[in-house]
Amino acid sequence: MYVFSRPQWEGGRYDGDENKRLDTLRLAMELGADYVDVELQVAEEFNKSIHGKKPEKFKLVVSSHNYNNTPSVEDLGNLVAKIQATGADIVKIATTASDITDVARIFQTIVHSQVPIIGLVMGERGLISRVLSAKFGGYLTFGTHETVAPPGEPTIKDLLNLYNFRSIGTETKVYGVISNPVSHSKSPFLYNEAFKSVGFNGVYLHLLVDNIAKFLQVYSSSDFAGFSCGIPHKEAAVKCCDEVDPVAGSIEAVNCIIRRQGDGKLFGYNTDYVGAITAIEDGLRGLHNVGTTTISPLASKLFVVIGAGGAGKALAYGAKEKGARVVIANRTHGRAKALADRVGGHAVSLAELDSFHPEDGMILANTTSVGMQPNFEETPVSKEALRYYSLVFDAVYTPKITRLLREAEECGVATVSGLEMFIGQAYGHFERFTGLPAPKKLFRQIMGQ
Repeated sequence: MYVFSRPQWEGGRYDGDENKRLDTLRLAMELGADYVDVELQVAEEFNKSIHGKKPEKFKLVVSSHNYNNTPSVEDLGNLVAKIQATGADIVKIATTASDITDVARIFQTIVHSQVPIIGLVMGERGLISRVLSAKFGGYLTFGTHETVAPPGEPTIKDLLNLYNFRSIGTETKVYGVISNPVSHSKSPFLYNEAFKSVGFNGVYLHLLVDNIAKFLQVYSSSDFAGFSCGIPHKEAAVKCCDEVDPVAGSIEAVNCIIRRQGDGKLFGYNTDYVGAITAIEDGLRGLHNVGTTTISPLASKLFVVIGAGGAGKALAYGAKEKGARVVIANRTHGRAKALADRVGGHAVSLAELDSFHPEDGMILANTTSVGMQPNFEETPVSKEALRYYSLVFDAVYTPKITRLLREAEECGVATVSGLEMFIGQAYGHFERFTGLPAPKKLFRQIMGQ
């Protein structure tokens, strides 16, 4: 049993008498608590008060909480020494992340500590400090019993079942989805279950990254072995890689990065276009009851792509390769025109889409984050405009049925969910991460739950 009573002056909720608080903690020790956690400010006094009274297996945790930032490695080292000098059995340091790279300083402090240490970084960007605690030698980690956990604080259920925490060790390889926002992503549910099913020693995490170049530079060890790239990092990821697959180079966007174990070089790939285009082709074949042929059902179709970012580039490239006539609609017309010129297409503004009707039976593909949770009621194009399309695809998969797809169905238009793209591109990621065939049936079972 781990017992603490955090006072308000240390960021907690207790605002009563200080002597009574410390008496309660001493009583917890006497009644058999395994650990009692006290703050650095009162630790020396508290430790003197229990001298000669400590049960044999009892451990005193002395903690320091920094709600502003994460200090330098040197300052963290000095803080460890200061806490240790109070007579602590276990050192606990909790800091706050302004950037996910701040967590690396806590990992470094834990690895080099000569005493048992708990190191946590608060906030959504600090999630990895809790999940990877055991990998870097942390004494223990914390989870919450609450069904909905605060940002960056996993539930105990997720630690044990989603992240397979008891299986994480020094040899565990780290993977994750680099995105901002990132909490909506279902990737950890998919890959961690798949890793477990084949006995692969890896863990997959949400990585809330602000600057992908900085992230990859700081987490440059072979422990961080591979990543999926999401919004808005797919284009910037190209410049971060030592080598890029020809397809990803043509698209100018990377959605999968692999770190080669021998020399640490980064290799970039793009599997977005395969997952999305295949799903759209299957949707068109189902619409027309046409079997698989050598000619794509996209050939000669007018293919309208909303968005000129990484996913937009992938779909524009894929549609062009299949013989479609491509139109790019984007909030910034200049970016739309630049992409349209690259694929021999045409550019329009988002505002023009509502009246864009050169022909019937067009294909519409939204590659932006419009309509993604929590903004469920947003849509990139009016319902009235959808009747001119034969099929609408939305790369957003949280929720599975977006407002765009719902309104398309109400207009009698065929739809393809972004979930199909997600699953399709994930096959390639898993195989590059593990070197093993993707368990495709399991992928669909997991995402169907």
